[in-house]
Amino acid sequence: MKNRKFILIALLFSIGMILAACGGGSGNEEGGNGNSGNEEGGNASESSDFSAAMVTDVGGVDDKSFNQSAWEGLKAWGESHNMSKGEGFNYAQSNAKSDYLPNLNRLVKQNYNLIFGIGYKLHDAIDKVADQYPDTKFAIVDDVVEKPNVASITFKEHQGSFLVGVAAAMKTETNKVGFVGGTDSPLINKFEAGFEAGVKSVNPDIEVMIQYAESFAAADKGKQIASYMYSNDADVIYHASGATGNGVFAQAKDIKKNNPERSIWVIGVDRDQHEEGQIGDHNVTLTSMVKRVDVAVEDVANQAMEGEFPGGEVLAYGLEDGGVSVAKTNEEALTDEIVKEIESWKEKIINEDVKVPQTREEAEEYVNGL
Repeated sequence: MKNRKFILIALLFSIGMILAACGGGSGNEEGGNGNSGNEEGGNASESSDFSAAMVTDVGGVDDKSFNQSAWEGLKAWGESHNMSKGEGFNYAQSNAKSDYLPNLNRLVKQNYNLIFGIGYKLHDAIDKVADQYPDTKFAIVDDVVEKPNVASITFKEHQGSFLVGVAAAMKTETNKVGFVGGTDSPLINKFEAGFEAGVKSVNPDIEVMIQYAESFAAADKGKQIASYMYSNDADVIYHASGATGNGVFAQAKDIKKNNPERSIWVIGVDRDQHEEGQIGDHNVTLTSMVKRVDVAVEDVANQAMEGEFPGGEVLAYGLEDGGVSVAKTNEEALTDEIVKEIESWKEKIINEDVKVPQTREEAEEYVNGL
């Protein structure tokens, strides 16, 4: 990964310029429900020598999190090559697990050269179509499919989660913080383990409440869990739960609306969720663990377009190459003292002075060693 550091830095800059001019993806304007997101595209090869598309997980392309970040990256890639939606790049939206295979097959038949599966839940579907269509290039985000025509895109989420854990520990006034996960899986356990390690590294006495919604698309469950945690004195909650996290933000804003003086915070995930925390003159988003799915998608699309597709490889994006980072948008809440502490731990992680745990077992061992 280090040999692509400068490429990624350039991509970060270019994506920022493009998104500032064009704005992010919107489910209402980019496609309807079900599988309609890709039906208007026609034959992709009609408008471009190289084309790319993606299949979302059930959170949808406008989930304000993981899928949306991937779509923003694909849009940035397409628009940088003078393409438009349906004419060079597109997406197919999944509302259920049963949509994965039909969506992938439809995009293959529309002659897209590269097709992304967004999320580990698409593992089995990608694994199957990769065998059926060996001449089509595929990429999966957040999992590994060991096929020569599949690039596996992974992230060091535990590293970024550690740093927002540091922020939570520095910010809490009650010494109680929370973690809300989507599904209880090895991937989301990386977020949990890193977060707990970061919190405990600052203050081992802070209590970390942990609960999973068992869904990435259940805002009502996210709101219910957040209500319980905030009612039990947690004042900072980190969510790694996709669209379920919308409910965490909703609960925090409800509390802030009813009691503006209460210190109540949410830590977003995958993309900078600062806008989700705005309520009047207040903003409840302390920070976000930004996972640059957009950068990874654009990077792999460019490699494939240039004839350097990393098929059969496992790519890992982390702190050292900008693949994960901590948002600093809320300058009022994320004080200079907190930022300084975050940067100090970041340097230790990059220099390998600190090995961030990735599992519950590793987190327990790490905390016991503090």
